[in-house]
Amino acid sequence: MKSLRNSVHLVGNLGMDPEVKEVSNGSKMARFSLATSETYNNPSGERMTDTQWHNLVMWGGLAEVAGKFLKKGKQVAVEGKLKSRIYDDKSGNRRHITEIVVNDLVLLGKAG
Repeated sequence: MKSLRNSVHLVGNLGMDPEVKEVSNGSKMARFSLATSETYNNPSGERMTDTQWHNLVMWGGLAEVAGKFLKKGKQVAVEGKLKSRIYDDKSGNRRHITEIVVNDLVLLGKAG
């Protein structure tokens, strides 16, 4: 069995078109956000929806697939691992981010 120590499985909808770029070594990288939603009834019986947003990163051939076939709103299933990093933004502020580095992608919903 594959290691489950750092494993993420999500089904959701893209919050934006993937941003695909070529990095210094010539490989492709794609970034986009994914929304996952859970609907439930609160204690007073009112229907509630809780949406969580996730930052996704894809590399290589998977990034190219993302650029060709993924668009805002498209439903996908992804598998990957969590990766946290620290960087300085354009204003020099220190930022912490947690991303999901995707290693498997399944396109869901209607074709096109």
